[in-house]
Amino acid sequence: MILKALYDYYKRDAESIQFGLKEQSLSFIIVIERNGKFSHIEDCRQDNIRTKYWVPAETHNNGISPLLFWDNVMYMLNYIPEDDILFPDPQQQRRINIAREKHSAFVDRCIKVAEITNEIELLSVKKFYESGELENVYKDRLWNEIKRLNSVWLSFRLKGEIKIVAENKKLLTYSLEDAADNIIGRCLITGKKGTIVRLCTDTPIIGSKNSAKLVSFNDDSFCSYNKKQCGNSPISIEAEFAFSSAFKKLVSVDSKNKLLIGNRTFVFWASNNNEIGKQAEESIWNMFGFNDLNNDDPNRGIEQVRKVFKSIYSGSLKTSLDDKFYILGLAPNSARIAVTYWAEIPLIEFAERINSHFDGMEIVDMRKNSYPYMGLKSIISSVTLSGKHKDVTPNLPESVVKSIFQGLPYPYTLMTECIRRIRAEQKISITRAAIIKAYLNRLNNSEQKIKVMLDNENKNQGYLCGRLFAVVEKIQEEANNQNSIRERYMNSASATPAMVFPTVLNLSSHHSEKLSEKRKIWFEKLKQEIVDRISSDGFPAHLDLQDQGRFFVGYYHQRQDFFEKRTTNNENE
Repeated sequence: MILKALYDYYKRDAESIQFGLKEQSLSFIIVIERNGKFSHIEDCRQDNIRTKYWVPAETHNNGISPLLFWDNVMYMLNYIPEDDILFPDPQQQRRINIAREKHSAFVDRCIKVAEITNEIELLSVKKFYESGELENVYKDRLWNEIKRLNSVWLSFRLKGEIKIVAENKKLLTYSLEDAADNIIGRCLITGKKGTIVRLCTDTPIIGSKNSAKLVSFNDDSFCSYNKKQCGNSPISIEAEFAFSSAFKKLVSVDSKNKLLIGNRTFVFWASNNNEIGKQAEESIWNMFGFNDLNNDDPNRGIEQVRKVFKSIYSGSLKTSLDDKFYILGLAPNSARIAVTYWAEIPLIEFAERINSHFDGMEIVDMRKNSYPYMGLKSIISSVTLSGKHKDVTPNLPESVVKSIFQGLPYPYTLMTECIRRIRAEQKISITRAAIIKAYLNRLNNSEQKIKVMLDNENKNQGYLCGRLFAVVEKIQEEANNQNSIRERYMNSASATPAMVFPTVLNLSSHHSEKLSEKRKIWFEKLKQEIVDRISSDGFPAHLDLQDQGRFFVGYYHQRQDFFEKRTTNNENE
């Protein structure tokens, strides 16, 4: 299913990727005359960024596998690190011999193809090698720069021409011929008969030192019925090029169809290339990517995401049941790319899950200048020390993303980390309150749901204790313009209310004496209204973690309600 979805993505954007070609970054170009004489080395980097060219879609496989008229410095220029030559040991000597064989194979293949095609630029490369012009390359002023770099990819260009030799379209035929062993079979992706590819293309992903394959049969234990490599899973040359090209495009450095979350790479795309599909892809990038969204109005980015998925789910943006959304989770591996997550979801169902996350995280916000708190960045920042993403608990971001994608309860670690940060800082931000609300509402179907704003009907003891604590804190603020009650007693009040509330209520009575008679009466009525709902057995001796969460949400709701009443009173005056 994964390969078929990638194949369909290629077909969706086929005009941007020509069959048999790939976009390759090159650092240097060897410029030669038509007679093969070496001219100079051309540095095609700009600000240390390599220039990209469309070349035959080939990669190095195990063993010796030269590319067509473009390759790395070892294959193309017979370069061997000086240390291997000056200080050889048995292992180094083996590497030297392999390097010589690689260069020889590259030259032989180029000469062979040049003689068959009889193209002038290809024959010029043949003359370059046969006349010994390679030695002059080592005398060029840029040769030391090439040796200094770890990874250098090069090609040839005729002097006076614009295109490099590797861009010659006739090379495509020979590249595809060498990609297979001319085994004819039925492709598992397309269902059509065709030439079966021997090895799938390597693809680099973030976190992996080397390129790896999404599909690989590189061990005898993976093979069956005496079939080798991709003979175990026959894929035609065309289909392999299609899905590997699509995969490379999705995981490329500048792709906005991928998210790096922890040590995982999540790739996502819509099955339909229409405007709705593009909006859905862009929205996921804005919601989960660690970008600034919109500098002028950051809230507009998240609100736009919410608007898009709400419109899809409500039907305002028309979709069909055939419109799908794909999510692929990947982990780096030395041999092959490990698939850690795969989801194929109808777009309208996926929109429902995203909307469910937004609804779950919605909570009252009385700030004048609000900013988004439902994206992954704000969620992770609120539960880490100083808001630094690098300090986040391992695998937490990935677990949060999966919970949102699958519509499952949020991870327990998210709740515990949130409570821990509140206790450490005595600060209940809107994001932390929203996290607790969303976690508890999604986890408990039997318990009374926590509402967006203050719920006067909520009789949960933890919630009531949080409300009451907010009231006594507010009394102290108005009386003494300080909040030492929160700093000294909040943590204990949220865990063991029975031990703390007699003290804070007594302090509150003293603070009330400093208020006006009108405010004193109003606060006493509010306190009595909350206390009347406390159990007849008195304050709870202990609150479990979930009720501690409800304590903090109740506290937050009551504080926001104070702001709302103050705003309303100011408007009425």
